[in-house]
Amino acid sequence: MAQNKQGRKFIILITLLLVPGLLLILLSKAEHKFQYLPHYGPKTVLPIAGTDSADTLYHTVPDFSLTNQFGEPISWSDFEDQIVVGSFFFTSCPTICPIMTKHMVRLQWMLDDPSFRNVKFISYTVDPTTDTPEKLKAYGEKNGADFDRWTFATGDREEIYALGMEGYLLSAQEDDSAPGGYLHSGLFVLVDPDRHIRGFYDGTSAKEVDDLADDIRMLMKEIKDEQSGATAS
Repeated sequence: MAQNKQGRKFIILITLLLVPGLLLILLSKAEHKFQYLPHYGPKTVLPIAGTDSADTLYHTVPDFSLTNQFGEPISWSDFEDQIVVGSFFFTSCPTICPIMTKHMVRLQWMLDDPSFRNVKFISYTVDPTTDTPEKLKAYGEKNGADFDRWTFATGDREEIYALGMEGYLLSAQEDDSAPGGYLHSGLFVLVDPDRHIRGFYDGTSAKEVDDLADDIRMLMKEIKDEQSGATAS
């Protein structure tokens, strides 16, 4: 009888010691999975010949040839190895653009730390005829944009519209029935260094912009983990 009691005590003791450890392992695995953001847009799965594995090709924001607020030519090569937050607007927008700009400024200062030096912002005008480089520069200065991190882009109208609709998967077009004459999305788009879309956020919502800041940190952790894995291998 005494041996049975001792046996039960031993089992209880082992259980008490093992369960917390198992819980920590399960929680750490769950957290590891949670930290990776989804990929948005169409994707293609390609089987790898001779194996049971496959490669996934994710939607990629295409390259562009536009002009920044200083009249300089820009393309994706200027944002190589950068995390980018993209948006579409126009300086004379009478509705959501001022709110979007205010929240982008807030995001800019939320990430005002050297650790976020690889996070950049691009705002593409949907009214490139009016929004010349000079006008974009004045708009950025008026709203407190940090031009070292925030680029305002203008250029060929059709290229910008195609970039918005086919690249960023957002509405971006001229529309006489829309306020100000242009229809564009109010979303901010998170793009990783491989030009894959990793998130959409309402640029008029303070909460969603806060979520965007959190997701940028998660994406940075993901990139760091991938680089560490590549280095280890």
